[in-house]
Amino acid sequence: MRELSLNILDISQNSISAKASVVEVSVEENSADNTMTVKIIDDGCGMSEEMLARVNDPFCTTRTTRKVGMGIPLFKMAAEMTGGSFDISSVVGEGTQVTAVFKTDSIDFTPLGDIDSTVITLITMNTHIDFLYRLIVDGREFVLDTKQLKEILGGVPLNEPEVVMWMKEYLKEQTQIIRGGVV
Repeated sequence: MRELSLNILDISQNSISAKASVVEVSVEENSADNTMTVKIIDDGCGMSEEMLARVNDPFCTTRTTRKVGMGIPLFKMAAEMTGGSFDISSVVGEGTQVTAVFKTDSIDFTPLGDIDSTVITLITMNTHIDFLYRLIVDGREFVLDTKQLKEILGGVPLNEPEVVMWMKEYLKEQTQIIRGGVV
């Protein structure tokens, strides 16, 4: 994939398919050690040890609409090509955690891309799921929690056009602040 945010979208979709009610997406950038750590954590149905052992195989998928599953293998390859690492853990009935560490100074590093649009897409297309998005840059942290947003909005859907526009602007503004830019 041309940007990591598309990998994040794909793997988060796996969480949604696994009937997760909460999906956490965390992106942590550390310029001191030139790393980016991406975590996707869900409380979905989890995977058996057998499935977990096969998940890195592109010909392993639970989908009935196609016979290949490239999301996890491509994400793993993207991390490892930079000299980084990849880990996936899962417990049946409890959920799954995917962690990829990328070396950002590697020539093979794939840019993060438009993570804000990925987060907005996940939220607006899956309003029945709670998303927790965390962006950490050199120790500065921003968190967007849809559970809190739903409480504040008191029943106004997160895919309401005015809410979507506000979330886009809010993400853009907070991302600039966290990255040390001027708003």
